[in-house]
Amino acid sequence: MADAQWPRETPKLAPRLRSGLSVVIPVYRSEAILPELVRRLDEVLPSLGSEFEVVLVNDSSPDGSWNVICRLQQNVPWLRAINLMRNYGQHNALLCGIRATRFGVIVTMDDDLQHPPEEIPKLLAVLDQGYDVVYGRPAQEQHGFLRDLASWTTKLALQNMMGAEIARQVSAFRVFRAEVANAFRHYEGAFVSIDVLLTWGTNRFVATPVRHEPRKQGESGYTLRKLVTHATNMMTGFTTKPLQLASLIGFGFTLFGFGVLCYVVGRYLLQGTPVPGFPFLASIVALFSGAQLFALGIIGEYLARMHFRSMQKPPYVVRAELGDQSKDRA
Repeated sequence: MADAQWPRETPKLAPRLRSGLSVVIPVYRSEAILPELVRRLDEVLPSLGSEFEVVLVNDSSPDGSWNVICRLQQNVPWLRAINLMRNYGQHNALLCGIRATRFGVIVTMDDDLQHPPEEIPKLLAVLDQGYDVVYGRPAQEQHGFLRDLASWTTKLALQNMMGAEIARQVSAFRVFRAEVANAFRHYEGAFVSIDVLLTWGTNRFVATPVRHEPRKQGESGYTLRKLVTHATNMMTGFTTKPLQLASLIGFGFTLFGFGVLCYVVGRYLLQGTPVPGFPFLASIVALFSGAQLFALGIIGEYLARMHFRSMQKPPYVVRAELGDQSKDRA
């Protein structure tokens, strides 16, 4: 059951007709799904605004997705397309698409039809209640155990930046006001988390349940390894919590070492004999060495982020664009 602060009966709401709507979709391994996706969007979007656009960002998909996009764009005037130089990841592709949008409300969704276009009006109806960001929370997940575990890890990393409640409800199906994107207009880091960047612009988040369907064809490009890597990037790229954890561990082992010292000195004073045994000494050395290496590893991750930032490594590079490019992207 949703918390009291969230809308309880959002399906009864109807979105108002708006002047412009942008939909951003990163594309990867979806050549067989794209025609149906565009068709279903064409059935939904005209009823939501007088003007609308769909920005497909091809994240250097190894299949024929870009060729399919090119064919679709020739017959669909509101379709725009961006082809990236290489595979940068879902969030980097989203950042590229968000910066290319022209209208005041932005929708992001996956390309595999797990996010039904027919659910977009539900998100817009909640946005019209005064929120800045609305997440479409899956009423029932369609992933396996390992994918769910990795998603849980990612959401746990988000809790420190978004708040515990809303972090558990985040998804790639979201709608937000374009003004929120102004907060990260000049962000150029190589590691991107759209959900974290959205927190730079607002704290008015909400989530509402939406239908979540199985992937129509193929397999998701978001593997367990990629999700864990994304969670690690969020924890070391957008918060200092890991450094604080390293400090706490160091402080804890300092207290532990002081306790061991008191035990050794006390035994010698009371019994006149030192603590015997090589295993005792080896265990203490191993504990402290492990704690030091763990702390150094965390510091190393932050140094790596600073290194990449100093190299000015871009979050994405565009190879080609199709469609209306009149927007000023200064």
